Amino acid sequence: MDETAIAFEAPNVRAAATAKGAPLDRISVRDYEREVEIGAFQSERGVRQRIRFNVVLEVSRHDAARDDDVDKVISYDTITEAIELQLTTERINLLETLAERVAERVLEDARAVRAFVRIEKLDRIPGTLGVEIVRMRHDTPSIHPVKPREKPDATPHPLLICLSNAVLHGNNLGAWLDAIASHDRPAIICVEPVPGAGPQSASPLVQRRIDLLSMEQNAWVLAGKDPRCVVVDSRTELDWAMKHGQLSVWAPSKIVMDAVPHPKDITAVPLTLWLARAFDASKVLLIGFAEPKDKLGVAVGAVSATAPATIPGD
Repeated sequence: MDETAIAFEAPNVRAAATAKGAPLDRISVRDYEREVEIGAFQSERGVRQRIRFNVVLEVSRHDAARDDDVDKVISYDTITEAIELQLTTERINLLETLAERVAERVLEDARAVRAFVRIEKLDRIPGTLGVEIVRMRHDTPSIHPVKPREKPDATPHPLLICLSNAVLHGNNLGAWLDAIASHDRPAIICVEPVPGAGPQSASPLVQRRIDLLSMEQNAWVLAGKDPRCVVVDSRTELDWAMKHGQLSVWAPSKIVMDAVPHPKDITAVPLTLWLARAFDASKVLLIGFAEPKDKLGVAVGAVSATAPATIPGD
């Protein structure tokens, strides 16, 4: 391998050229630009400058492509969130240190094997200047060891809302969605099955599927009523939505059918409580339902479908 020939190639080319044996799968974020204060020189203090990130992450083999399952792959957000979290954690003098920190953060995922990180300053000279590092999981300590730090709690702890059919098809729906969207917690909305849907199969497994699809039908009904509502069905999508302020309506089939064990009660309130536990929700608000006896250890509030559209505790 001619290291000189590939010295200035893109990180994905370097990754392929330096792979041993059968190459691993890779995900990458290219030409990701941010404007930050960075640098060791006095002239760089108090001044924001553009820096560009190129990151390639080699990952352990999986069957996600065969199954077309987003929850089995490392999200590209793993890379962008590592960059953003590091940039908001501390001011750094050296690009070398910043590259180390970003590599360490992306390699925290157990599925990650090797990280190529290139960071360039775009405003210091007429061209670009930068560094590129390669790090593996369980690699030797870097020359800029990371100081022990407490990881911030990145869990969104969402507000779970369960909307009854009376609310979904009532005149107060818009007011409720306004209240939910303005809440300081990210929200996940759950809905009832389509009105009138009842047992249609003698097979419990088939009936489970029918009940879940009936809820998903109503989820799309809600999305059709208000463009702020986005139907999501995977844990990866829900995690992303909560971090980016999206108003999510849960389509439950995928998560429920993938769960071990499956939740037993496929009705609106028990399923909402089950999801609340799975996502460590801050609170569940049932709109148009009675408060359940068994709350599964979740903080639960209940209001009538005709109550003023105000979330208790606001």
